[in-house]
Amino acid sequence: MSIVVTGATGALGRLVIEALLERTRPNDIVAVARDRAKAAELAARGVEVRIADYGRPETLEGVFAAGDRVLFISGNEAGRRLAQHRAVIDAGREAHVALLAYTSVLGGPTATFSIAEEHLATEQALLASGVPYCLLRNGWYHENYTGALPLTLKTGTVVGSAGEGRVATAARRDYAEAAAVILTGGGRPAAGDAGTGHAGAGHAVTGHENSVYELSGDTAWSMAEYAAEVSRQTGRKISYQDLPKDRYVALLVEAGVPALGAEMVADADAGIARGELDATPGDLSRLLGRPTTPIADAIADALKDLPAAG
Repeated sequence: MSIVVTGATGALGRLVIEALLERTRPNDIVAVARDRAKAAELAARGVEVRIADYGRPETLEGVFAAGDRVLFISGNEAGRRLAQHRAVIDAGREAHVALLAYTSVLGGPTATFSIAEEHLATEQALLASGVPYCLLRNGWYHENYTGALPLTLKTGTVVGSAGEGRVATAARRDYAEAAAVILTGGGRPAAGDAGTGHAGAGHAVTGHENSVYELSGDTAWSMAEYAAEVSRQTGRKISYQDLPKDRYVALLVEAGVPALGAEMVADADAGIARGELDATPGDLSRLLGRPTTPIADAIADALKDLPAAG
């Protein structure tokens, strides 16, 4: 039995591997990646590397083994993900994995913005497969916003289309740590209770089989509040400019974002405006055994890497 992380060289996957290395031996961990060179650092640390590509189902044969606990990190090719995800689920079923934990989206079937569509279809395919599952319905990352700080400081403006909606973000590292907790059998819920979902019966290997977790930060904030916090920490006047959805899409495209991606980002902001990403059920902090990282801390950390912001 191994703990397997797909998409292991991505931003989330690498953090999951780091969290796992703090909890178990390197030779218990398998990193699945498309590019062996990008995984060389992991291999040097004693992590087994297996090469596979969601878009090439034949490469998934033999990637999983009976009894493996798998973290299935969602793909990033919008519009193509469902077929790719089904290939991963099929491979997990055929290998008789003990757990397939999937990184979905906060709210699951209640999320109506377009990014959620492929996640929901994947959830349905996973549940229909009969594979022991765990749905990690991740909210938005702090980094979705702090990654744009250079532009924010240059223009003095946070731009979006979320209106007065609130978003309960957490650090990418928080979500990674929670995944590692689940994969190693930590943070077990009380019998019959797994977060806001349920724990299934049977021969549990982690205590998280057939469970659903709604993962988000402890506190939801608005874009205006985010701009005010950046102002406070930098001493600069930063404001939030709320744009109509079509104007926001056009602005993103002008900035070099592909049209489909721009539409999905703006549509997610519309979801925030409707209150679809503001839930704070506390599942994430309960798994972590600590509060989630505040957005103010994430802003401070990001600013440390920006000398011009000092």
